[in-house]
Order: sequence, then structure tokens, then C-alpha cells
Amino acid sequence: MTLGPLMIDVQGKVLNAEDRELLAHPLVGGVILFTRNFESIEQLTQLVDEIRAVRTPPLLVTVDHEGGRVQRFRKGFTVLPAMRLIGREYDLDAATGKQLARQCGWLMAAELRSIGIDMSFAPCVDLDYGVSGVIGDRAFHRDPRIVAELAISFMGGMRDAGMTATAKHFPGHGAVVPDSHVAMPVDRRPLADMDEDIYPYERLIANGLASVMAAHVVFSDVDGMPAGFSRRWMQQELRGRLRFDGAIFTDDLSMAGASIVGDMLERAKAALEAGCDVLSLCNNRQGVLQVIDSLRGSGDPLSQVRMARLHGKPGWTRESLYASADWQACESAIKGCMERPNLHLDS
Repeated sequence: MTLGPLMIDVQGKVLNAEDRELLAHPLVGGVILFTRNFESIEQLTQLVDEIRAVRTPPLLVTVDHEGGRVQRFRKGFTVLPAMRLIGREYDLDAATGKQLARQCGWLMAAELRSIGIDMSFAPCVDLDYGVSGVIGDRAFHRDPRIVAELAISFMGGMRDAGMTATAKHFPGHGAVVPDSHVAMPVDRRPLADMDEDIYPYERLIANGLASVMAAHVVFSDVDGMPAGFSRRWMQQELRGRLRFDGAIFTDDLSMAGASIVGDMLERAKAALEAGCDVLSLCNNRQGVLQVIDSLRGSGDPLSQVRMARLHGKPGWTRESLYASADWQACESAIKGCMERPNLHLDS
């Protein structure tokens, strides 16, 4: 059975009968986990094993585990810094900042891979314009060149641990005030003024970026549809001009920023027609059921190839990871960054 285009959530800390039925559906290709799915390392490992056992090839198992405010699992995991802290380290010393970014990417990915999770949706490469509350300290920096340098280092650390990176939120969420979870952000800048936002993607793509997550933001001077539903953005800009050949994920289709497109089925169809490979649909079980009941086909074969490339590579066992000098060095560096007096953080 091939992997379908839908990435859905599960309801609790173990799979129930409805979860299993949905995960076995040919339109489903991945699962995204949340804090509600986590109780302990042992429980989470068992849940991931259950999910992977449903299908062959196994479903992609994913999570948002960037660091800072966006880290779904904490007990038993290293608490990671917000990316802005890494940017501030770079301002003090560029080499130290890049090393810390690589260590954070490696440790985050190694800990998740040790329990079988394939992907974390990181790094966030939105620019820190200082206006977006939902992005805020999730951004590395305001300078696109520094963002690119740190994101490349972070991606390299993830790759060394057996995990691919996902850059988000294309083409940029940092310059709008509204949060696309609860509103419809509109960025009125012309395309010519967005070179800085797009620059980190250019650099990451040149370094082998595997996937991108599209923003639920309308760039009204470019297209009236949010980026993830726009052929102009997905096909002409991302696939065409930037020559990106990896997987494109939508942001969650249940977010308010997608509501302009229509109901869940209309959103799913529009995203596929725009060129997205994976449709994230979570925290809305009725929406998942609607799409599964009505969406036809099992996805583009090329999309299935792109998804298959995202499976994590074999990694450490939990015990060997904790005993390794690499983990101890990275954990020490991250702890030092988190505990350092923050007098230098005020800009």
C-alpha cells in the first residue's frame, strides 16, 4: 500500500478503533502527534510502534518539536531553547551560534528518532520582524543571511541524526500581525519586496532541503489565495523559480487561515491542485471523515516518492543515546545557553 496525501492526528495516548480504521485508509500517509498523545517515554514509544505497525510501508510519524514554546514532549526530553536565543548567541559569536544551532538540531532529532518518530517540523525560518506574536521568538533572527546560516546548521544536525528538515512557513509568516490559527493574515507587500523572506529557502534548497510547509497567509499583491492553496506560489515560485523538488506540506487545514478556501473537502482539493503533496488535517475529526469519505484518488505518484524519502534513518537506542559523548556535549551546551544570564538578550 502506498502513502496517501493526508496527515491526521490520533485522539489519545493509545490508538482506539476509529484511529486504527482511519490510519489504515489508503488516503492517509502520515500522523502528527501532540502533547495530548504524550505521557511518558515508554508510553510514547509504544504508541509510535502501534502506528508504524498499522501499514506497510509504515506511516510517517511526525511532530512539531522546534524548541521554545513549540515543543510537544518535555518530560524525559531535553528542553530546547527558542530559536531567537540561538540567534542572539550568533550575534555574540558567529561560530558559537552556528555550532549551537547544529547541536540543537542534532539532539532534537536524535531524541525523537530514538523512539521511532520520523520528522519534526523544523526549523522555522520566518524572519523576526517583531510584529508577529505567533512567530516571535520562534524566529532565529531578523537578518535573512543569519537565518539561513543558522537554519543550514540546524538542518545539518538533524541530518546527522537521521532526520530530514522542514522549513516553514513559506514564503514567510513573520511580517503579519494576525495569527493564522485564529485569523486570516494578509501581507500586502509586492513580490519584489519579499526577497529577504525567500532568501533562507534559496539557501536551504541549495543544501538539500527535503520539505517545506506553506503558510496560511494571503499575499494579496501576488495571489488572492493563501500561499498553500496558490499555484502561483507552489508551482511558479517554489517549484519553478526556486527549483524545489522536495515535499510540500500544508499547514493545518483546520486553521482559520484556511477558511477562505471553503469547507474541509474544498481545502483539501485546492491544496492538491495547487501542488501540495501532504495535507495536514488535525484537531477536527469530522473534517478528516469528510475528506476521507469524499476525496478521490490516492495522490500523485511523485508525491508518494517525495513522502517515502522523509522516513527517518536508523538512529540511536534511547540507552545508547544518553550514554554517548555526543548527547552529553549537546545537552550541556543547550543547558548552558538556557541558563546563561539574559542581560544580553535585550535589543
